[in-house]
Amino acid sequence: MASPSPALLKDAVGGLDRDGFVALLSKLIGESARLQNDPPAHMPQEDLVAQHVVDALRPVSTETGGGPLVVRKVSYAEGRSNVIVEYPGTVPGRVVSFVGMHMDVVPANPSEWDFDPFSLTFDSEDKDKLRGRGTTDCLGHVALVAQLMRRLGEVKPPLKHSVIAVFIANEENSSVTGIGVDGLVKDGLLDKLKTGPLFWIDTADKQPCIGTGGMIPWHLKATGKLFHSGLAHKAINSMEMNMEALKEIQKRFYTDFPPHEKEKVYKFATPSTMKPTKWSYPGGGLNQIPGECTISGDIRLTPFYSTSHVVEKLKGYVEDINERLETVLDTRGPASKYVLPDENLRGRLEITFDGDVMNGVACNLESRGFKALCKATEEIVGHVEPYSITGSLPLIRELQVWRGA
Repeated sequence: MASPSPALLKDAVGGLDRDGFVALLSKLIGESARLQNDPPAHMPQEDLVAQHVVDALRPVSTETGGGPLVVRKVSYAEGRSNVIVEYPGTVPGRVVSFVGMHMDVVPANPSEWDFDPFSLTFDSEDKDKLRGRGTTDCLGHVALVAQLMRRLGEVKPPLKHSVIAVFIANEENSSVTGIGVDGLVKDGLLDKLKTGPLFWIDTADKQPCIGTGGMIPWHLKATGKLFHSGLAHKAINSMEMNMEALKEIQKRFYTDFPPHEKEKVYKFATPSTMKPTKWSYPGGGLNQIPGECTISGDIRLTPFYSTSHVVEKLKGYVEDINERLETVLDTRGPASKYVLPDENLRGRLEITFDGDVMNGVACNLESRGFKALCKATEEIVGHVEPYSITGSLPLIRELQVWRGA
C-alpha cells in the first residue's frame, strides 16, 4: 500500500489535541521540581516524566495490543530513564526520527519567580501562553511529540517510513555522562536512525535552527611569587601576568579563527568567541600580591572549525608565551615583572580543558528533511527564517558524522 500524500496525511492526523496536550504537559510540569539538573544539589528523576509518556502511549502500544507503537524505556541509572517510541513503517530501512526531547530542566528558584515555576499555569493576559519551568525547554517538546506519536498510533496511517521519537535524560548537565543520548548511541540503540532525516527537538524558537556552536571549557592558571605588596619588585604578580597572557591568547585566537565565510550562509548571530567568565585564587589579604590565580571561561566555535585543532593551538600559544615571557607580555609599571633572575624564578602559565568539549553542527541545507521543515514552517508560521547560534548541544555533530550526513 502506498503512503498517503502529505495533504491526506495531514487531514488524517489532524491538528494538535490542545486539551490532551495541556493535560499531559500539566503532569510533566508538576514533576519539574524533581527534574532540576544541577548535581549534587539537584539530581533529576527523569523516570517521572518517562512514565507519564509511557502511560499516555500505552493505549496505542503493542504492550496492550491496542495499537502499533513500540515503546521502550532504557535506563542507565536508577530513576533516570530514556524512552524510545517507534511507529513502524512498511519499508524496511526507511526512517524519520525526532531526537533530543529531554526530560530534565534547568534549576529554578521559586522566590525569584512571579508565579509557581513548578506548576503549569496560563498567563493572566494571554490565555494561549503557558507558564512553568520546562514549557519551552523542554517538557513542552516532550508533550508535543508524545501527542504526535499517540495520534499516529490512533490513526494508523500506512507510512513507508518508520517514525521514531527518542526522549532523553540528562541534557542540561554534562558532569554526569553515559545515561542519556550518549548511552543510547554507545549501545547502538539509535543505529536504525542512520538512514533518514533526524530532527533534534530542543529549540524554543518557531524558526528552524540550522547551526550550533562547539564549546571548549578552559582554565588558564598563572603561577608567580607571593609577596608583600609594599615590596612589589620581589613578587611575580600572577594576576597581572594572567590578564596579560589572556589578552595575548585572545589576540592570537581571533587571528587564527576569524569569522568564517559560511557563517553568513547559516546566519550565525556571532562568530567564534573566546572569553573569560570566571576568576579564582586561593585568597589572601589586600596587602598580598597573589602567587597564583586561575581565569576560566569557554570558547564557542562555529562548526566550520575543529575543536581539537583549537585545543592544540591554545596549548601552543601558552607554550610560546612561557618561553618568551619577557618579550611577549606587557608589564604594568616599573616594578612589575614576570621573571626574577636573581632568584632564578620565572612565572608560569598552564592551560587545561574540561573533558566535556562539544562540537558544533551545520545542518545539511540540501537535505529533504530541511526542505520539508522549511515548507511546514512557512505554512504554519507564515514565513521561514532559519538561523544559527553558538549555543551548544551534546552529540548532534557526532550523530551527523555517524549517519554520514
